[in-house]
Amino acid sequence: MNRAEFNAFCKSLPQTTHVVQWGNADVWKVGGKLFAVGGWSDGKDAFTFKASEIAYEVLQDQPGIRPAPYLASRGMKWLQVYDEKGLSDKELKSHIILSYDMVVAKLTKKKRSELNL
Repeated sequence: MNRAEFNAFCKSLPQTTHVVQWGNADVWKVGGKLFAVGGWSDGKDAFTFKASEIAYEVLQDQPGIRPAPYLASRGMKWLQVYDEKGLSDKELKSHIILSYDMVVAKLTKKKRSELNL
């Protein structure tokens, strides 16, 4: 997956917003909360997402995947796919959806209702 495909995929999820920040990173949010980032790996395509406890433990040491710089160092369970060996496009999309779902689940009922989620 390249950044254009990543951005198109994230845009297709309901009620997402996009900003460019942190040194030209594509930052995707739902309800004002971060769920995915494209960029951040020495100018190469890299994709960062929130992971479940199990996914974090299983995937963090796989080739092409690492704990996300900045986020994981603060104790958060975020992973970054920085190399083609990391995940297939299908697997990456699945993890981005799970990240999105985890973030939506943490939004207040009022916020979810406002967003029709």
